[in-house]
Amino acid sequence: MLSHEITQWRDAGDFYNWKGHEIYFRAQDTSKQNTLLLIHGFPSASWDWQPVWDVLAEHFNLVTLDMLGFGLSDKPENCDYSISQQADLYEALIQQRNIEQCYVLAHDYGNTVAQELLARQQEHSLSFNIQRLSFLNGGLFPETHKPLLVQKLLMSPVGAILSRLMSQKKFADSLQKICSDGMTSHDIELLWQLLEYKQGRKVMPKLICYMKERRQYRSRWVGALEKSTVPLHLIDGLIDPISGQHLVDRFRQLVPQGKVTELAGIGHYPQVEAPDQVLKAYLEGIK
Repeated sequence: MLSHEITQWRDAGDFYNWKGHEIYFRAQDTSKQNTLLLIHGFPSASWDWQPVWDVLAEHFNLVTLDMLGFGLSDKPENCDYSISQQADLYEALIQQRNIEQCYVLAHDYGNTVAQELLARQQEHSLSFNIQRLSFLNGGLFPETHKPLLVQKLLMSPVGAILSRLMSQKKFADSLQKICSDGMTSHDIELLWQLLEYKQGRKVMPKLICYMKERRQYRSRWVGALEKSTVPLHLIDGLIDPISGQHLVDRFRQLVPQGKVTELAGIGHYPQVEAPDQVLKAYLEGIK
């Protein structure tokens, strides 16, 4: 059962067909000069952007979607859920909407998808042009990514069993370990609803394999950051045990040309925990 808030979010968007799968997207054309593509993280959905949506819409045309296996989109069991496949979803939507260039703001799992899009741009194979790329907390560098025990277990042989046994309480406990008090119990309830929708728990062990891909394709995805001529900006919640201060330190080391904004006292979901701070950091960063 989806809450009124989520059904409102859903009804403000639409679905498009990608290889036989229904993919939820939301686009708001506010007749601005620039378009901003928002890429969500794991295990949530585009709804994460709801706290910052209205203010961003004052500055940009907005586009987002729920990736395959996430949120309101289809969650087929017979799918490998590769990062490359998720990047294809965004390319398909951007092409469908005849967008030639855009800014990108990504979070968590979405950071890796954005890195793949950036790598394609450097290979001159991307169908649109990324003008600026900004990241919130996420595993940009596999060597500094510190997953929770439950994430490691989901990727192990017991992952299928664990995903079936996962409860809302256990889900909430995991989020509370990585977020500040700005992530409320109500926020967690909505994320749980989106996870449960279309039996999403069953595909979590496949989705979590992005952690293996990050190691496998490190040279491609980290190299894309190191070689980037696109302006890069990391906005990071420092108390996040997964990708907090240690991510900032590594970013400064490997991507010295990038801009960094540190959010003290904020955890893994900055756009939900501290939307005003994220908006201030992002909008100041593009000036």
